[in-house]
Amino acid sequence: MNITDCIKSLEPKLIEWRRQLHEHPETAFEEHRTAAFIAEKLRDAGLEVHEGIGRTGVVGVLRNGEGPSVALRADIDALDIAEATGLPYASKVPGKMHACGHDGHTAMLLGAARLMAANPPRGTVVFIFQPAEENHGGAMVMIEDGLFDRFPVDRIFGMHNWPGLPVGTFAIHPGPMMAAQDNFELKIIGKGAHAGMPHQGIDPILVAGQINTAWQAIVSRTLSPADAAVISITQIHAGDTWNIIPDTVLIRGTARSLTLEVRDRLEAEMAHRARLVAETFGARAELDYQRRYPATINTEAETDIARAAAQTVSKEGLVYQDMPASMGAEDFSFMLRKKPGAYIWIGNGSADCGRNLHSPGYDFNDEALTLGVQYWMQVAHRALALNSLAS
Repeated sequence: MNITDCIKSLEPKLIEWRRQLHEHPETAFEEHRTAAFIAEKLRDAGLEVHEGIGRTGVVGVLRNGEGPSVALRADIDALDIAEATGLPYASKVPGKMHACGHDGHTAMLLGAARLMAANPPRGTVVFIFQPAEENHGGAMVMIEDGLFDRFPVDRIFGMHNWPGLPVGTFAIHPGPMMAAQDNFELKIIGKGAHAGMPHQGIDPILVAGQINTAWQAIVSRTLSPADAAVISITQIHAGDTWNIIPDTVLIRGTARSLTLEVRDRLEAEMAHRARLVAETFGARAELDYQRRYPATINTEAETDIARAAAQTVSKEGLVYQDMPASMGAEDFSFMLRKKPGAYIWIGNGSADCGRNLHSPGYDFNDEALTLGVQYWMQVAHRALALNSLAS
């Protein structure tokens, strides 16, 4: 792995930063301590610092004359998960932990900012530290708060650690990298009855099962087998006792897709089938379908920049291009709708023993820190050089 001596010498500091952040996790729009930590490190490096963008977001700007510009983004929030790692630097905040590696993402981008400030490339580098990636759309909040109006850039790049991908490797491809995330809530209204006399009512629990079956047939029998889609019911709430059929059932869950066409089809078919199935049994269905994050779609030219940068860093040039898109979601997608860019996965090593993303046993792999810093520096230099040539 091609890690420069200056980055290797920074590794103890990167680990220290990462573990400090890990001990003090903060969730969506509550990242005040985290934001202050980031701002302090950026100022120490001599960067221009802007706080409170998108409520708790931080932006550092490195300017070196007129010319092209590039943005690098890291997410900074934690999750509402009780940590079960037993590590000496485990979360000190009950019920919250960095279970997705945003502590590592933040440390890597801080390291890159520090080193680039010491030897700035020609042009402008904007370091975006974004809050509330997990479920609350912090990227869109930053954009609505004038992110790209105040800090116009030519291209933008994002990165996420990926358990199961070996440390020292990366994965990227053009087009969709992560799925669109939609959430739904379905209320089924039947008629309550004694459990021993179900014929006197309309059982909404029975209807819920039939609707779930009809919905899964959308994926397996209505969409093309070449179109990726997921419909997952994650909550069912109904009833209060053993011997009464309830009046209503409340179902919640998520739908995932990679293209707008499939996303539109899922929403239309779910509403259509829920209504017809419920009516068949004499019940009524009310669907609230909420579009949350769009798909994370890499542009071709920026994918080439990111891939080339990763190949100079990775172990034996291992940058996987054939890994399928993940049906997880990522709000960096909002930034990619505004600017051309690319989102890459960096290997985090084994995902065994419950150490996958969003697991109480997860911990970011510190062996990836210097790799991430080197990648950020490479991708920034390459993006700025390409823009300089184009201009």
